[in-house]
Amino acid sequence: MEKPYLFLKKTIFCCLCFFSLLSLAQNSFPNKPVNLIVPFPPGGAADQPSRLISQALFNVWQQPAVVFTKPGAGGAIGTAFVANSAADGYTLLATNPSMIIVPEADRMFSRPPTFDMNNFAPLALLVADPIVLVVKADAPWKTYKDFLAEAKAKPGEITYGSSGAYSASHIPIEMLANAANVKLRHIPFAGGGPAILAVLGGHISTTASSPAAVVNQIKSGALRALVVTGNKRLAALPDVPTAIELGFKDAEFYLWIGLFAPIKTPPEIVQTIRNDLNKAVTQDNGFIQNMQKLGATTDYRDAPAFAEFLSKDAERIKSTMLKIGKVD
Repeated sequence: MEKPYLFLKKTIFCCLCFFSLLSLAQNSFPNKPVNLIVPFPPGGAADQPSRLISQALFNVWQQPAVVFTKPGAGGAIGTAFVANSAADGYTLLATNPSMIIVPEADRMFSRPPTFDMNNFAPLALLVADPIVLVVKADAPWKTYKDFLAEAKAKPGEITYGSSGAYSASHIPIEMLANAANVKLRHIPFAGGGPAILAVLGGHISTTASSPAAVVNQIKSGALRALVVTGNKRLAALPDVPTAIELGFKDAEFYLWIGLFAPIKTPPEIVQTIRNDLNKAVTQDNGFIQNMQKLGATTDYRDAPAFAEFLSKDAERIKSTMLKIGKVD
């Protein structure tokens, strides 16, 4: 029969081995491919930067960060998938303001939200593109001041297109309208591209878009940019003022892209991912150059600064959605 003290020694030894192996496994994260879920169709504004960060992370990890697109319901399907995934660091989310918009819209229509912001731990902000308000180049408004003067003189007559209710082109235009106390008429389209084409064709007066989607038409003389919704002017459009500098401090909106982990992901794994994202974004020249080629505004912020950014962004977006009200 084994002596009690020998049994105790073996038990302690086995426990030490187990915790040592557990610690080693955590410290060696990742030791298998990481899934990066993009809750939108392939080729979209969130998909392309996500593929660039996946390559940059591979350079750090020497493990693949595999991008999977799970589109549907305005981003809700893919986002809910990550919220309900194992919180082990191997399933991450790359998304945009839909994370704020979708659950708020659910609450407005008395639907149970499929996810909420508190289901996620923010890891890093990667991109923060302001929105550009554009009109056709031969439109009568040379400046944003001209545009607002007519909007005030003719309430509800100036039309604007968006990619749908509460979209990243609908909300910023309503922010601009609310800040200037004007009324515009909303015409929803099936996407941002069709709305831009409608402006070019003279079917609607204006729309709002990411800089990358319209900068070529602006520089070619097909479109005119009136204002941007960021806190500073765009390097690609240095002559276009911001709404803030024109006195509309409440009209600040960004089409951002950030990375998130499920909220119960162990803190040490979250910290590892944050550290590695910092290396991938700030030290990989290929990532920075490729983002510039996309026309995306790289705005890297680690988790604490990103969380602060999200809090302010959510406040502005929710306030605007309440003013818009229910849109079927």
